[in-house]
Amino acid sequence: MTQNEEFQEEIGNNHIGTSATNPLRKDAFELTDEQKITSIRKDVESILTTLGMDLTDDSLSGTPNRVAKMFVKEIFGGLHPNKKPGSSTFANNYKYGEMLVEKNITVYSTCEHHLLPIIGRAHVAYISNGKVIGLSKMNRIVDYYAKRPQVQERLTMQIVQELQAALGTEDVACVIDAKHLCVNSRGIKDIESSTVTAEFGGKFKEEKTRREFLDYIKLDTKF
Repeated sequence: MTQNEEFQEEIGNNHIGTSATNPLRKDAFELTDEQKITSIRKDVESILTTLGMDLTDDSLSGTPNRVAKMFVKEIFGGLHPNKKPGSSTFANNYKYGEMLVEKNITVYSTCEHHLLPIIGRAHVAYISNGKVIGLSKMNRIVDYYAKRPQVQERLTMQIVQELQAALGTEDVACVIDAKHLCVNSRGIKDIESSTVTAEFGGKFKEEKTRREFLDYIKLDTKF
């Protein structure tokens, strides 16, 4: 294996996402959730059996089904468009014209290169252009796009683009600071490092507005 091939094996073929769309096949939703669980259960059984595990043991006998349900119903549930949260907005009748920041939103996602957890915080901000969105909706949008095999760069972009569409403004920003267990628990095994990504739209591309946002979230990283 060449040095370049080893590098691609380590980070994946496209670590810096070139698109804000997850790579899904056209037939991704032809199977029902239950059909997917049945198929994945068999695959997990095969993996564990190949590893030499005894699936007749009480501790392991239910593992294939638990993993299959977890994949479909929980950690990858954000793949299905039917589970997308509503992004209802309201008129900004109180004429609030300053930045609104929702910080320290919990991020639980899964690295699409090794299927290991990504755990961190998202900080989201926008400047109203006549609309406002419920605070919990911002958390739900983060959670929805996180619940799929992900690249952190893509996740950051998806959050911003979803809020821009809902609010009718380019003035949206997102910063994510997260630990990747594919780095922390394997490979280099650096348990201290984290990854920071950012997407700035509209006024947030201006130094003054961007700095105000970063000051609010107490993040000194330069972009």
